[in-house]
Amino acid sequence: QVQLVESGGGLVQTGGSLRLSCAASGRTNNRYSMGWFRQAPGTEREFVAGISWRASTTYYSDSVKGRFTISRDNGLNTVFLQMNSLKVDDTAIYYCATTQIPYEGPWTTTTRYTYWGQGTQVTVSS
Repeated sequence: QVQLVESGGGLVQTGGSLRLSCAASGRTNNRYSMGWFRQAPGTEREFVAGISWRASTTYYSDSVKGRFTISRDNGLNTVFLQMNSLKVDDTAIYYCATTQIPYEGPWTTTTRYTYWGQGTQVTVSS
């Protein structure tokens, strides 16, 4: 059973930075794409960033492009999300996800990801 555990969330002021981590266990994850999504209260879960299994391809939502960077360390079975120039609108629970089928993706839709973490809260204050 694949398990994903996010960490690194917290409270930060506008313009600040945070680095989220997502550690995978239960399988070696270096053949699978991974993604970050977020969900604010009263909204649907939305795509933030995705990275292919070899990190050769990355995708970002328009709202975070140029401010967030997704990366992975396959030796650590971990994916990261570096978030800079944070805005109040970035406040949400951030989730990482990974796919069931190897060597595909990354994807920008929730339905393409099978395994999800429990989420980590990011709050940006003005």
